[in-house]
Order: sequence, then C-alpha cells, then structure tokens
Amino acid sequence: MNLDAREESKDISRELSSEARTDLLARYQHVRLETENLADPLTAEDMQLQSMADASPTKWHLAHTSWFFEVFILRPHFVDFRIFDSSYPTLFNSYYNSLGSAHSRPQRGFLSRPSIDQIFAYRDAVDQQIQQLIEKPSFNEHIASLILLGINHEQQHQELLLMDIKHALSLNPLMPCYLQEPVREEKNSAVTSMNWLSVGAGNYALGSDGEQFCFDNEQPPHQQFVADFKVASRTVCNSEYLEFIRDGGYREPRHWLSDGWDWVKCNQVSAPMYWRHREGVWWQFTLAGLQQLNPADPVFHLSFYEADAYARWAQKRLPTEFEWEIAACLHRTSDAFVSANMLEKGNYQPYAEITDKPQFIGSVWEWTGSAYLPYPGYRANADAIGEYNGKFMCNQMVLRGGSCITPLSHIRISYRNFFYPHQSWQFSGIRLAED
Repeated sequence: MNLDAREESKDISRELSSEARTDLLARYQHVRLETENLADPLTAEDMQLQSMADASPTKWHLAHTSWFFEVFILRPHFVDFRIFDSSYPTLFNSYYNSLGSAHSRPQRGFLSRPSIDQIFAYRDAVDQQIQQLIEKPSFNEHIASLILLGINHEQQHQELLLMDIKHALSLNPLMPCYLQEPVREEKNSAVTSMNWLSVGAGNYALGSDGEQFCFDNEQPPHQQFVADFKVASRTVCNSEYLEFIRDGGYREPRHWLSDGWDWVKCNQVSAPMYWRHREGVWWQFTLAGLQQLNPADPVFHLSFYEADAYARWAQKRLPTEFEWEIAACLHRTSDAFVSANMLEKGNYQPYAEITDKPQFIGSVWEWTGSAYLPYPGYRANADAIGEYNGKFMCNQMVLRGGSCITPLSHIRISYRNFFYPHQSWQFSGIRLAED
C-alpha cells in the first residue's frame, strides 16, 4: 500500500479481510514494542537528554510517534476517539505547520513534564484505540495505508532514537555505554579487497512501482540514462580513512567543497565524529562505549563534506543516487537482506564484511553525490501528509542502503534517505565510484 495522491482514483474504501487486519495489528504492535525495547536500557534521566538542536530526547520520540497515530489516524477516522491530553498536539508536533503550532525543536529537552510514566500511559491509550479502530467493521484500505505509514514513521524514529542517545552519551566524560556489545563468534580485523563493479550505459527503471509500501519521494517510477560507470564492492574502511587523515586531508583545501572547507575551519574538524586520539592510539565512541578503532570496520559518522573530500583525495567520486540504485539492483548478493547487519541483529555497530561479495544493504548509510530533489512527475499530497517529505527537497543530499540501526523490514533498494551536508551523527559512510 502506498500513499501517493495518484492512488486516490482507486477504490481505497474497501474493507480489509480479517486476516489482513490481524497481520496489520501484529505488525503495529511489534514495532511499537520494539521502540519501547530500545528505550528500556535508558534511565529516566537519559531519556530527558537533548544534546543538540538536531537531536531529540528519547522521551520526545516515544511521544511524537504516538502523536502521529493520534493526529493522522485516530482523530479523523475513529468515531470513538478520546484525546489523551489537549496540550500534546502542540508539544509533540514536529514540523507539520498545517496542523498548528509546535514546541520549539531546540527546546524539547526542557520538557521535564509530562513525565516518562505519562508518556508511556499516552502510548498505551493510543495503542488501545488503534486496536479498536482496526476491529471496526468500517475499517478500510485507506486507513490501513495511513497506519502503515505510521509504522514506517515509527521505524524512522527508532533509528533517530539511537542516533540521538549516542550523541548525548558521547558528551559524558564517563563515556557510558547504551548497551554492552554482543559477543560475536568472529571479528574481522583484516581489510577485504576493494573490487570494482561495472555497469554499462543505458536507460534504467528507477523508483518504486508502489506494489509494496514506499514513501511518496520514491515515486513515480521513471527511466534514467546513465553512462558507463563503476562502483566499489564495499564501503571505505577505517584504515583507508586514516590514510586520508595522515596525508593531511583535513588541512588541504583543494580536496574540499567551499562550504565544506568553511565547515572544517569553523568547527575545527580533524577526524570523524566520535573518533578520539589518545597516546598514539585511535579510539571510537560507540553505543557500547569507547572502543579501540578496528582498521577493517567501515568508517562512518561522516558528513557529506567529508565523504566528498575523501573521494576527491582518492581520485574517485561519490556515486549518484541513480548509479547506486542501479548497481545495488545488479550486483547485490542474493541473500543481501538476510545477511545484512541491521537493527534486528542487535549489533548497533557496523562491522567489516567477512565476505568480499558486494552487500549494499545495511552496516552504514552511503552518501551519494545527488541532491535530494523530486523525481519527474512527483506531486506531494495536498493535505498535511504532504509535509512528510516534499517540503525538504532543498539543500539536502541523498543517502542510500540503510545502516546497522535501520530496521530490516523498513529498508528497500528504492529508499531515499536525506540529510544536510554538514550533518554527521547519522550512521553514514562512503562507497566510491568512478567513470
């Protein structure tokens, strides 16, 4: 089910079968429980932290994802709807201006009230009403598609929750861990070879056909011509990025875009976010605390500026998002989704591939050289849902592929993530390309 405005001509008022309702409710409940499980290792004090304007407290994520179901689904479609608290529509609105005012994003950490217990009570109240709505005889495909959007929205916030708490904990001099690293049978410290995968010139079909869930920015499907190109079989690893640092990469302006060089100088950047250099040894802050840098692991927490500068230094470039999608479709392994290091694996850390087969899915989001823009023929929905993606199609860059904290059921080859070029608290890395 998708939410494209072009689907309005179809009959989306059809009632869902009992089996479809059961499946949807089970998925809803699973995702809601997973969010709470991610918050479980945190104290109430942890959940209150907001370490920068781009991040949000865990408590706010727990509330905002419930707000989404309440505002977009329960309020307009559930005749027995009961509002939990009249102040919540303002407190937990994010950026939906057509729905009214919102509490200032940089000040979300000041919301010591409502308490975390009240937020969990809010989640329970929303969950009960969603279940009642699904059981209503009038429940139809249109409402189901909105719930599916809400489920995927919550999965986005699961990733944001981990990104944000990692940043907050990294500022604590005690270097606390969110969760102990799971014991692994094998840990690869040897760098696998980087091979080059060829793609021939031609017209390729890109985007989602809408047969399965997708966000509106993945549509409409369209043809894209690309010239011959090659992409690397894996992402750049820590030891390779260390060569860039040791070669003066952060001190040489010719590698950098103008805005990127200004960003380096203004912020005194000399290494990826969370890297620490102590007594000649490189360390990295992770969700499992401070760990010595493994040279074979993928480098991540890079801004677009850093990814682009490294590619220039290596005399390569970043792939366009179209090249990335084509290469991923043609060259990923048949078990890419099964073997991918994603949220369900519980690692919360990208690890070096044991195999030299191209993966493309999971581990780190991969910066592309493409600005986040609409596909040909894209039209945002006319209602408040249209604010979800379309209004951000300016000054941001596209990332592809998912990461070790992206839910597996949430990712697909056509998925378009987007961030501003200076942002690096996302689990973002580099795959190189060349003509």
